Amino acid sequence: MYDLVIVGGGGAALSCAISAKLRGLSVVVISKSSITSSQTAQAQGGINGVLDEGDDFVKYHIEDTIKSSGGLGDIDAIELMCNNAKKTILWLDTLGVPFSRDKKGEIAQRKLGGASKNRACYSSDYTGLKILHTLFDVAIGLGIEFREHSMLLDLIKIENSIGGICYLELRSSSIKTISANNTVIASGGYGGVYYNYTTNHKDTTSDGIMAGFRAGVELENMEFVQFHPTTLKGRFALISESARGEGGYLVTKDQKRFVDELLPRDIVAREIYKKISNNEDVFLDIRHLGYEKILHLLPQEYKLIFNFASLHMEQDLIPITPATHYTMGGLKCNKESKTSLNNLYVIGEAASNRVHGANRLGGNSLLEIVYFGKALGEKLKSGELFDISNNSSIESNTALIAKLFSSTPKIDFYHYKKELGKVMFENVGLFRDRDGLLKAQSFVNFLVENIDNFGISDKSKNYNTNLKELLEFRNMIFCAKAIVVSANNRDESRGSHFRTDFPLQNDNFKDSTIVDFNFNVRIGE
Repeated sequence: MYDLVIVGGGGAALSCAISAKLRGLSVVVISKSSITSSQTAQAQGGINGVLDEGDDFVKYHIEDTIKSSGGLGDIDAIELMCNNAKKTILWLDTLGVPFSRDKKGEIAQRKLGGASKNRACYSSDYTGLKILHTLFDVAIGLGIEFREHSMLLDLIKIENSIGGICYLELRSSSIKTISANNTVIASGGYGGVYYNYTTNHKDTTSDGIMAGFRAGVELENMEFVQFHPTTLKGRFALISESARGEGGYLVTKDQKRFVDELLPRDIVAREIYKKISNNEDVFLDIRHLGYEKILHLLPQEYKLIFNFASLHMEQDLIPITPATHYTMGGLKCNKESKTSLNNLYVIGEAASNRVHGANRLGGNSLLEIVYFGKALGEKLKSGELFDISNNSSIESNTALIAKLFSSTPKIDFYHYKKELGKVMFENVGLFRDRDGLLKAQSFVNFLVENIDNFGISDKSKNYNTNLKELLEFRNMIFCAKAIVVSANNRDESRGSHFRTDFPLQNDNFKDSTIVDFNFNVRIGE
């Protein structure tokens, strides 16, 4: 029995765990994979924050975030985050995050897409990774308990409250439970639904989001998916926005620039995709920065591009393509990270607190996860524990796992997992229209109808990745359905959601998209 169980191992989970542990709460963190493989490591460019009001002001950060949100940002949540950005960054600095420094020895800052000023604090192009490693080191030092290789199956619900979780211990394929006063979902977003077309870690498959949804929390703004402009063509390996922030150009084969590289990501990504759809190759050109500067500012990108493509950034044009990168939607919650269920909270990319609205400002993801994670950990309290024995969610998951081990699969789900990623990227991607969305909806409905025909061929109990990947795929299917019905319902273009059949913004859709448990969709409360 614990005061707090946190599902997830990224920056949001660790920030929450540390601040709660420092207040004396008993904390356990479960993660589907190892902590340091979290999606937080992919946030390379920097973490936004106005450190000194001279050239930049907090009000400009707020204005940039609101503008990027496409009119769907929650102003109270945005102001809360931006006003606390400096405090958040200095907290990380105190913990030991190795931020890059300027000539005066101050934390260095660069400009990222959509920002009006240089306000992204960074650690070369390893920012998210360095934050993650530092937080993990601090958490270990505090004695926080971790259960890695543990996959969330369901939340344990008692009336309108959550009393803990049931999860699959991947080492043994056995179902375990944790009873807790407070449950926090910090398991990341749903970019993995776009399988093979995403920069996301393979474990980003919406498990926490769909567990909360099954428990009764509504989904919000699932149609808003951000596509990163620059990934290595053929690999979908992320090339950080810091490459453009430091002066990189986007060019065609004849080396002509065609877009302002530091416009908001959705605009830049669509301009690149237009060229590619017209059978034109697009490249990142960073040669003019020179070898020494590139190696100092972008060491991770330099190694990645050489290892994957045998190209040198100081000599070669780098072929690029957009890819799914970040998801703005998730479980509906307020600015205190509270959901509609008692004792259940959600933070990080799994949350929809509307701090990003229809499109996230570059550099705000790391700020969001650390600020809201830390703030929640400082507020949670001990409380009454529930009796979670003989709960229906435990019984249903026990029955499901037993069935999967005893039955023979009728359909190869791996084929359809690949097909799902392709269908989603092509029809619910950078450009959308009614015909494409209906095609995607038809395919997803086929997967839903055949959910019980997908099974596992590997019957071993020890680290059964076949079982893990099937359970992930089941979550991906229903998450895809929520994305598609949300996109099909929003007959306009706003932020990262662009409809070629409705290319303009429409005031009839100037509120959030809400999906209930029956996949009914509405706009606004």
